[in-house]
Amino acid sequence: LANWLPPTLEFRGGDIRFKGKSTLDGTGHSMLRPGREIAYIGSRPQSSLDPTIPVGPQLVEKLRAVRPEISAADARKKILKLLAEVRIPSPEERFNEYPTKYSGGMMQRAMIVDALSTDPAMIIADNVTQPLDVTIALQIVRLLQQLARQHGLSVLFLSSSLSTLNQLADRVVVLQNGRVAEIGETQALINAPATPYTRTIIYQIPRIWRSTAAPAVSTRSADQPIMSVRDVKRTYYVRRPGHLNSYNSVQAVRSVTFDVMPRDNIGIVGESGCGKSTLTRLLTALEKPEQGEILFNNRPFNQMPQKELTAARRGFQLLLQDPYNSLPPRMTVGRMIEEGMRIHGIGKGAGMRARVEQAMTDVGLPTAIYNHLPNSLSTGDRQRISVARALVLEPQLLILDETVSALDQSEQNKLLALFSRLQAEKNLTYIFISHDLAMVRRVCSRIAVMYLGELVEIADNRNLFYSARHPYTKALLSAVPTVEDNPYDSAKLLLEGEPPSPINIAPGCSFASRCPFVMRVCREKAPALTAVTPGSAVACHLYDPNEVPQPPPADLRPENAELQ
Repeated sequence: LANWLPPTLEFRGGDIRFKGKSTLDGTGHSMLRPGREIAYIGSRPQSSLDPTIPVGPQLVEKLRAVRPEISAADARKKILKLLAEVRIPSPEERFNEYPTKYSGGMMQRAMIVDALSTDPAMIIADNVTQPLDVTIALQIVRLLQQLARQHGLSVLFLSSSLSTLNQLADRVVVLQNGRVAEIGETQALINAPATPYTRTIIYQIPRIWRSTAAPAVSTRSADQPIMSVRDVKRTYYVRRPGHLNSYNSVQAVRSVTFDVMPRDNIGIVGESGCGKSTLTRLLTALEKPEQGEILFNNRPFNQMPQKELTAARRGFQLLLQDPYNSLPPRMTVGRMIEEGMRIHGIGKGAGMRARVEQAMTDVGLPTAIYNHLPNSLSTGDRQRISVARALVLEPQLLILDETVSALDQSEQNKLLALFSRLQAEKNLTYIFISHDLAMVRRVCSRIAVMYLGELVEIADNRNLFYSARHPYTKALLSAVPTVEDNPYDSAKLLLEGEPPSPINIAPGCSFASRCPFVMRVCREKAPALTAVTPGSAVACHLYDPNEVPQPPPADLRPENAELQ
């Protein structure tokens, strides 16, 4: 559609009509000029721009390449105007910043500017919300809808998520094996799909509020926590631009405390930049906290000699998000899975191979690929290799950092079913670190919500989704893409903009600058994480009887939800 096929390929049949005219010439090639009439926005904004050139000049260069009749000065004015339209703060300053200074959401806004700058008649938006947090994704969706109306554009959204399309599309075309399986109005298609393939897609979409199922919470009667996090803090010191010996303190994790019980799947959720990745590195002993301690099987990491810590790592394993960059491409599948055993001195020869092949069978990989390289494997199979690498060490705890986020819904379901089966067979405990609340609803027994480095709410699965208390938690839930009715109204609760910088955090509640219910005390005093019901705790002055001696505002309560 966008005429991005290489010249060696040609159309063998059919036609593409744009503005009532065929776009194909007599030789089977498109006559459309790439980027002029039909613009394209991809799913990987961070790799779309040259990191060595400021963002603004790149956007100007692209505009003048497509429309050379525009002068450099006029092109600059147009880009600045569009940067303001997509709500990038301080566009004059951001114009001259490098892509590395832009967050994921801001980069996607810059790509929208790139698409709009040539005055196209249509934009192709290819999985534009996939890499973004739910709040930023919904902001981008609404922004695209508003700009489409404002500029008189048509938008073709491509997505592997019908839940996402339910937020933004008027009509949906379902493709199966390269052919159209079904076309219909979005809501009508979801309510009454006509083909078995569409029904299967809709059935696989996880239900958040219709579902009553949730993993049971582990009891605390006789069990000791498998991992305990006690008042952990981690700060990075970054050199201030233009200064030699002056540093900014980036408060990545601030006084985080929680326990992980055996077989108690805990989820840690929050927007990008909230501290999830830093907490992951602390939980896996890749970094040390400057304050507090982390205990594994009642032994603090900071009291373990290096040899003991290396041995303890067998008990907790990390599974990463990107199976392409986390697996060495020149190492065979079997050798990759063996690596941990070699490091820990487990098994030799035929015994090692037998153990590796058993792990491959456990995760659903054929043993025939033992000596194969991973370059021909699917994303799902690559993640199964990562799971097998962990399982050969017989761990007690798996820490999954966005492990299923790169997979489509079908592959996610398969991998989550695998995790459930392995837990039942091997008594595993999981920590899921994710921004996918639908996945967390399905698999986690307890959920902790992070904002700007600290926990703002922690609750059992059902309590969090039906009776969320913190305004930030409610904002996250209001933005979740789903095919069912959402009891949290995004018109009231959705956040604008992005989280503030973790440098020089203002006193008081860290959420005060974005909270729709902010009070004077919020800007003066930081709320403590306080238990409100058994199994639930929240850090919010709205639930502090010393500050607000009355029930929380009705606007904070989800409609048609059970309040406990």
